[in-house]
Amino acid sequence: MTAIKHALQRDIFTPNDERLLSIVNVCKAGKKKKNCFLCATVTTERPVQVKMVKVKKSDKGDFYKRQIAWALRDLAVVDAKDAIKENPEFDLHFEKIYKWVASSTAEKNAFISCIWKLNQRYLRKKIDFVNVSSQLLEELPKVTEESVPSGENQSVTGGDEEVVDVYQELNAREEQDIEIMMEGCECAISNAEAFAERLSRELQVLDGANIQSIMASEKQVNILMKLLDEALKEVDQIELKLSSYEEMLQSVKEQMDQISESNHLIHLSNTNNVKLLSEIEFLVNHMDLAKGHIKALQEGDLASSRGIEACTNAADALLQCMNVALRPGHDMLLAVKQQQQRFSDLREHFARRLASHLNNVFVQQGHDQSSTLAQHSVELALPNHHPFHRDLLRYAKLMEWLKSTDYGKYEGLTKNYMDYLSRLYEREIKDFFEVAKIKMTGTTKESKKFATLPRKESAVKQETESLHGSSGKLTGSTSSLNKLSVQSSGNRRSQSSSLLDMGNMSASDLDVADRTKFDKIFEQVLSELEPLCLAEQDFISKFFKLQQHQSMPGTMTEAEDVDGGTLSRQHNAGAPLPVSSEKDMIRQMMIKIFRCIEPELNNLIALGDKIDSFNSLYMLVKMSHHVWTAQNVDPASFLSTTLGNVLVTVKRNFDKCISNQIRQMEEVKISKKSKVGILPFVAEFEEFAGLAESIFKNAERRGDLDKAYTKLIRGVFVNVEKVANESQKTPRDVVMMENFHHIFATLSRLKISCLEAEKKEAKQKYTDHLQSYVIYSLGQPLEKLNHFFEGVEARVAQGIREEEVSYQLAFNKQELRKVIKEYPGKEVKKGLDNLYKKVDKHLCEEENLLQVVWHSMQDEFIRQYKHFEGLIARCYPGSGVTMEFTIQDILDYCSSIAQSH
Repeated sequence: MTAIKHALQRDIFTPNDERLLSIVNVCKAGKKKKNCFLCATVTTERPVQVKMVKVKKSDKGDFYKRQIAWALRDLAVVDAKDAIKENPEFDLHFEKIYKWVASSTAEKNAFISCIWKLNQRYLRKKIDFVNVSSQLLEELPKVTEESVPSGENQSVTGGDEEVVDVYQELNAREEQDIEIMMEGCECAISNAEAFAERLSRELQVLDGANIQSIMASEKQVNILMKLLDEALKEVDQIELKLSSYEEMLQSVKEQMDQISESNHLIHLSNTNNVKLLSEIEFLVNHMDLAKGHIKALQEGDLASSRGIEACTNAADALLQCMNVALRPGHDMLLAVKQQQQRFSDLREHFARRLASHLNNVFVQQGHDQSSTLAQHSVELALPNHHPFHRDLLRYAKLMEWLKSTDYGKYEGLTKNYMDYLSRLYEREIKDFFEVAKIKMTGTTKESKKFATLPRKESAVKQETESLHGSSGKLTGSTSSLNKLSVQSSGNRRSQSSSLLDMGNMSASDLDVADRTKFDKIFEQVLSELEPLCLAEQDFISKFFKLQQHQSMPGTMTEAEDVDGGTLSRQHNAGAPLPVSSEKDMIRQMMIKIFRCIEPELNNLIALGDKIDSFNSLYMLVKMSHHVWTAQNVDPASFLSTTLGNVLVTVKRNFDKCISNQIRQMEEVKISKKSKVGILPFVAEFEEFAGLAESIFKNAERRGDLDKAYTKLIRGVFVNVEKVANESQKTPRDVVMMENFHHIFATLSRLKISCLEAEKKEAKQKYTDHLQSYVIYSLGQPLEKLNHFFEGVEARVAQGIREEEVSYQLAFNKQELRKVIKEYPGKEVKKGLDNLYKKVDKHLCEEENLLQVVWHSMQDEFIRQYKHFEGLIARCYPGSGVTMEFTIQDILDYCSSIAQSH
C-alpha cells in the first residue's frame, strides 16, 4: 500500500500541488468487484482546500487516472455501519449516498480517522460521523489557520499518528531581512558562530531598550487613568438625567395608550354599526315580500289570465325569498325565523289552492270533452285537445314552481291528470276504433258480395269458402274460382268459363275495393293517432316541466330484428317502469294515459287479418312507415315504442299469411277426372306477387317481402312437382310445362329482382318439360321404318360398313322399299291429326300453349325425317329409294291440321 501511495503522490497529486494524506482500497457495494482508491488530499497553497479523490487504474495500462473528486465541505455524513463489530462497509453522504466496501477494516478505520482529523482542523466539525468508534475520534489541538505559518509542512496520517511540524518555510520578507543582516556582517558566512554571537548581543541591546521605553511611559499611563475616572463621573451624571427624562416620558406614554385604546373602541363601534346596518338591509331587501304578492297568493284569481300572471309573479317572488342564501347566524334571529314560517304558511296555502284548482280543471275537461264525443262518433276522427292544452299551459310556470317547492302536491296533480285523462282518452279512442271497425266491415260483408252474383256463382263461392276456410282466407275469390274452373267438365267448358269469368271479375273488383278501403282506413287511423300522441307528449313535457330530449344512459331502444323474423317488445303497456329520469317519467305518463291504444290497434289488426289476410301486407307497409317516422323524431318515445310493439304483431300476421299459403299449397287436391291446367296456388302466387309489388313499391320493409317471395316460390316449385307426380288425367310433363311457363311469364312481367334465379329456373324447367312432352307424345310415328333403321344402325355399330349394309338379307333394298310403302303421305297425315287431338285434350286453354307444342312437334318430326333420309343416302347409295312424302308435305300436313282445328 505504501508503494501505491508514493506512486499516486508522484503521478497524480504532485503535478496538481496536492499532498496525499490517506488512502483506502474500496469497491462499490452490491456490484461486481471493480477496485479503486479513495484518497484524502490537501493543497499545498493557501487557502488550503481539502478534497476526496476517487482514483482508478486504467484499463489500457498500469498507470492510474483521476476519476472524480469531491470537496470535503460537501461531505455531510460518514456512516461506518457498525461501531462495535468489524465491518468493512461504510457510506459517504455527498449530494447522493455512495456505498463502499474497503479491502480491510483497518484501512477503513484509518481513512475515517483521517477524515475526522481534517474535519476538526479545517471544517470545524461540520461533518456527522455515524456508527464510528469513539477511539477513532480523538481530539486534535485546535489550531487556527492564522496560527499556522504560511509555509507549513504538516502531514496527516492514519492510525494513532499526530500532526507534527516537520519544517517551517521562511516567507519572502524574512528571507530579505536575513540577507540584509548577512550583508552587513562579513563573517556571516565564513564564521557562523561569530555571526550568531553578534546577533545575540544585538538582541540583548534591543530587549533593554524596550524595557526602558516601558518604564518611561508609566507617568503617561497614570495621567490616562485619571482622565478615565473623570469621564466615568460625567457618564454617571448623564445617566441620572436620562432616568428622569424616561420617568416623564413614561407618564406621557400611558396617556397616549389610553387615547389610542379609546380611538380603537370608537372605530370598532362604527365598524360594527355599519356591518349591522348592512345585515339589516340584506334581510329587509331579500326577505320582504310585497303586500300585493301576499294578497295574490292568498286570494288571487286562478281562472283569469291576469290573475294567473299575478299569482305567477307572486310565487316567483316567494320562492326567491325562501331560497335566499342566509349568512351565518341569520337563522338564529327570531325575526328571520318568524318570516320563514310566514313564507312556509303562504307556500302551503297557495300550493293547496293551486292543486285544488287544477284538479277541478282536469275534471271539467273530462266533462267538456265527453260532450263532444257524439259529433265524432260517425266520422273517423279523434277530438282535438288543443284548446284544453292551450288553457292549461297558462299554468306551466306555476307547475314548475309547485315542482320545486312542494313535490308531493306536484306528484298528486300528475297522478290525477293521468287518471282523468286516461279515462277520457280511453272513451275517445275506443269510440274511434269502433267507427273504424264499422267502416271496415260495412263494405266487406259476404251478403253484399253475393247479392249481385247469379245463383250458380253463389254456390261456387260457397264451395270456394269451404275449400279455403272463412277465417283463414288468404286470397280473393279470383284464385278459388280459377281453381274450380279448372275442375269443370270438358263438354261444358265454354259455358262454365264465361260464367266463371264474370264471377272472377266481380269478386276480384270487390276484393280490390275492399283492400283499398281497408288501406285508407288503416292509414287514417294511424294518421289520427300519431298527432294525438305527439301533441299530448309535447304538452306533458311543457306543462309538467319534464325534459323529453335529454340524453340518458340505458335508454330503451326499439329492437328491430324484423328482417330475421323477430321483434322484441320493450315493455308491457300496463306495467310501471322505474323512474330513472324525466324522460322515463314522460314515457310512464304516456303509457298510463294511452294504455288502450296498443290493445285497440291489435284488435283492429286482428279484424283486418280476419277480413282478408292480404291486409297484413298493407298493414306492414303502413305500420313500418309510421314507426320509421316516429323513430326519426324520438326513438325512445311512447309512440315509437308502441308502434314498434304493434309492428311485431303485424309482422307475425304477415309471416302467418305466408305460412298459410305454403300450407294450402301442400294440402291442394286435384280432380282425377279432369285435366289439371294452371294450379290454384300458381294463380294465387301471381295474385299475391302483383298485389305485393303494388303495395311495397318504395316501402321501407322490402326485405321482408323478398324473404316471403323466396319462401313462396320454393313452395310453389316443390308443390307443382308434387301435383305433377300425382296427376293421372294430365301427363306430368304437361302439368310442369304449363305451370312453370305461367310462373316464368309472371316473374318476367313483374320483374322481381330477388327472384331472378327462380325466373331462370322456371324457364329452364318449362323448356325441359316441353321437350320431354314433345318427344314422349310424338313417339315413333313411322314405327316400322324406325325399327328397320335401328337394325341398320346396329349393324353399323357391329363393324359393318354402311355401304355394305344393303347386302344383309334382312336389310336389303327390297326390305327397305317394302317398309317405306307402308307409310304413304295419307297415312302420315292421319297419324299427325290424331296426335294433334291428343295434345289438345292434354293442354288447358288458359295458358294457350297448343300452337307452341304443335310447332315443337313439327320440328321434331322433321328432324326424324332428315335422319332417315341420311341413313338411306349413306347405306343405300344409288338405289333410288326415297320416302313417299317430303318435308314440304310434312309442313303442309301440320299447317292444315292446325287450321282445321
